[in-house]
Amino acid sequence: MVNQDRIRVVIDGTEVSVRPDAVVLEAAMEAGVYVPYLCYHPGMKPFAACRLCLVQEQVEVEVEREGGVVVEQQLRPATASCTLPVRDGMVIMTSTDNVRDLQHGVMDMLISEHPHGCLTCHRVELCGPQDICQRHVSVNDRCVTCPKNERCELKDSVRFLGMDLNSPLSYKTRGLDLQIADPFYDLDYNLCIVCGRCVRVCDEIRGDSAITFISRAGRSLVGTSRGTSLLQSGCEFCGACVDVCPVGALVEREHKWDKAVKVERTICPECPVGCQLNVEVNKREKLIRVIPEINAPANKGQACFKGKFGLEYVNHKEKLSQPLIRNQGELQAVSWDEALKYISEKLRLYKGEQFAAIASSSVTNESAYVFQKFARIAMNSNHVDTDANSRPSLTRALGKALGYPASTNPVWDLENSKCVMVIDANVTEEQNVVAVPIKKAVRARKTKLIVIDVREVELTHYADIWLQPRPFTTPYLLAGILRYVLDEGLADTPFIESKCEGFDDLYKSLERFTLEMVSGITGIEEDNISATAKLFATSGPSSIVYALDNIPDYLQEVNVNAITNLALVTGNIGKPFAGLYALQRGANQQGCLDVGCSPDLLPGYQKMDESPGQHAIQSVWGQRAPRMHGKNLRDILAGVKEGVIKSALLLGGKTNHWEEEFGESDEVLKKLDFLVVHDTFLGSVGKFADVVLPATTFAEEDGTYTNLERRIQILTKSIVSKKGNAQPAWSFISHLANEMNIPGFDYAHSSQIFEEIASVIPFYAGISHKRLIDESVVTLRPDPINPQPTQMLYSDRVSQGLQWPCFDLDDEGSIRLYQSGFPDHKALLFPLVLKLSPKPTNKEYPFLFIPGRVLAQWERDVEVIRIDGVNHIQREELLEVNPIDALDLTLNQGDPVEINGKGWHMSAAVFITERSYPGSVSMTTLFGEVATKAHLDTAKNARLDIHGLYIESVSVRKIDL
Repeated sequence: MVNQDRIRVVIDGTEVSVRPDAVVLEAAMEAGVYVPYLCYHPGMKPFAACRLCLVQEQVEVEVEREGGVVVEQQLRPATASCTLPVRDGMVIMTSTDNVRDLQHGVMDMLISEHPHGCLTCHRVELCGPQDICQRHVSVNDRCVTCPKNERCELKDSVRFLGMDLNSPLSYKTRGLDLQIADPFYDLDYNLCIVCGRCVRVCDEIRGDSAITFISRAGRSLVGTSRGTSLLQSGCEFCGACVDVCPVGALVEREHKWDKAVKVERTICPECPVGCQLNVEVNKREKLIRVIPEINAPANKGQACFKGKFGLEYVNHKEKLSQPLIRNQGELQAVSWDEALKYISEKLRLYKGEQFAAIASSSVTNESAYVFQKFARIAMNSNHVDTDANSRPSLTRALGKALGYPASTNPVWDLENSKCVMVIDANVTEEQNVVAVPIKKAVRARKTKLIVIDVREVELTHYADIWLQPRPFTTPYLLAGILRYVLDEGLADTPFIESKCEGFDDLYKSLERFTLEMVSGITGIEEDNISATAKLFATSGPSSIVYALDNIPDYLQEVNVNAITNLALVTGNIGKPFAGLYALQRGANQQGCLDVGCSPDLLPGYQKMDESPGQHAIQSVWGQRAPRMHGKNLRDILAGVKEGVIKSALLLGGKTNHWEEEFGESDEVLKKLDFLVVHDTFLGSVGKFADVVLPATTFAEEDGTYTNLERRIQILTKSIVSKKGNAQPAWSFISHLANEMNIPGFDYAHSSQIFEEIASVIPFYAGISHKRLIDESVVTLRPDPINPQPTQMLYSDRVSQGLQWPCFDLDDEGSIRLYQSGFPDHKALLFPLVLKLSPKPTNKEYPFLFIPGRVLAQWERDVEVIRIDGVNHIQREELLEVNPIDALDLTLNQGDPVEINGKGWHMSAAVFITERSYPGSVSMTTLFGEVATKAHLDTAKNARLDIHGLYIESVSVRKIDL
């Protein structure tokens, strides 16, 4: 059968079937024919800047000859293949003499402005940076002194074309200074060939436009779009420009001179998006460079600054290398056998309710599973949770309403949503790549964006509607939107009647949420509430992205219920491009919960009762788990404080947001009688722990992560530590269980553990390590011997992962949930029962401080100063104060004030505005400050010290000058 969606093209004698919207260059790639290019890059619009990808089309022409008209084959003039659309039946020639002559001419012009002492030299392989060039070329003009040497597409293309030693054009040096004062990467525009890739990826893919084309001395170059520093131009330092640069103009600063001896594919451990990364490793088994995988389903070649530049900790010399036991107040090194024996003897004293286990949300599924199994079987305790589970209702409420406690759709569905609503979420910083399809959709497809957040975050700059409800009143706003949708006939009535139950109770609960009442509580004008409801309900397939930032504990579940109700009554569940995205914090928070790191649910969300799931788990484990529900993270810390919980096992130490959400947790944990910490470094908790065990990093172990779209993906062991004997959590726990004579922990490899996971979790049953590896997709690319972008060079086989539920080996997984219905036949609409939350203020701290952070504020001037060779943002921050509060504090516009919080203080200038609610003060800072701090941070912990944007209580005091 002929595929009606493909057309036939012949390239250099090879027939290929291609998409009708493709260009000839893409068709050539599908045919396996190499056409030189330097400006084209997959995912970006054709640009035709380098003019190197020339081809000629062969056509039939009627020509008059003696004896009549004959049909001859002729070649049309050469044209750029990256902008030439394909046509059915067209015939293309890529290497005619005319094409090659023109390509040589183009290349001569390119290298006339590029240092090229080595580009055409046949002796280059014999030289090193320290050698005197045999051609008497200036040292600065030599490839061997470029950090991109042997990773340069220009050099590879010169070799492919066989350029002559001598060029007819004279070399003109630009003489530009290197730009090395901004964070993370170096810029040398003397090497730039003005291909435009960096500008286009920043604009088209990332939606930032931090860099652009500029004119300098009559020449087109690349520069910052605002000011002289990337800190001024709204750069998020994602590194996409570095990844697409074909030459040495943009290079990573760390390890810039190092050469890779191997490249491994793994998963980023920094957030729940699940970005696939190609990790370059040098001969000393050091991670030297990270290249996001261009064909990965979750990130499509993108990363954030943490994933691109923040993984250097895996090389840190202060990683723990052996177990430590506290003896007479000091931590002393011991063997693993000694440590395990000591822990075994001590833990026997604390079985049951006295023991708690807190897992890092960045551990693998395998480690999380063994961890919770150990707590329940060996320690007889259900006090099990993860370090990032401060908002348990984030997904759990989805499970109650819909069937599965997880997000419903793939991340990149957002690119085709007609409307996206983002609720209380700092997406650009905390789940960065999720923001990429949203920004692309808004800019390229005119998708409507609604942001509900009292803070000013980056996505508010892209929003069609930005609602700033009073702090902690978001559920009331959602209730008002829901009522308006129902009252105005904007609901999807057929969907509600056929797919939902509980509508009458929901509608009755909404009676009191009139526009007037909701406006009075939230501070949002009635017209804006109704406009938001209309936009979301009538746009078409729409999605909701939420994080529950700053929502009090007791309002979290009702908040998610309101979000789920809104999606259901508008029919935005179970469809492509319409769904719910719960933005968790930990890289494997979803997987940890799936496999049982929860105080009241077993693996697969099985209840602690006599359900079939409990019996299945009992048959595999050899005994049943304790029946009593355990304590969650918040309650564990409270239990320690009260002296009820006396011993604990922590995987990964403690994350930064503990202090933000729970206060001084270090002081609480010090109250434990016996504390074991398994961590990569000796962190703040490890310094007072009784035992500290060395943990491997994500790059040193095999296993799986489950991302926020339920995609299970393989982590590959990328580096082999040459010193020390750190162990993955599953390995040390297995050894500990054996030391304690607990059966059922004889695991030799993480794949064996996953087999057990699949045997006790029905919706994981069709998944295994072997299947994840075997079903990876072979990507289409030209012969790797030919020049091509690094991201394409590394993309050979790409694991698509499998999205649960996946019930058996014939099941291909579930890209989108609920397309064929809900597990319990119908979804539940929950009534909304709300009560106002008390403001967490007191006499000492009478104001709520609302922090915001964005990439740029174009309305304000930004000065960049250089300190010790590093660029810093310098500007006076503005504290937004309501006129009523300004009057009470006798503050005038521009007055200097000091803001004091618990353990911190800062100064600012007063900006009096009605936008700030009485009793609240707001401040929006720039992300560039965070980037510089992260760049200078020498901390050895796994995550960069970026504090979330959490509302807290402060005092404000006028500074007397």
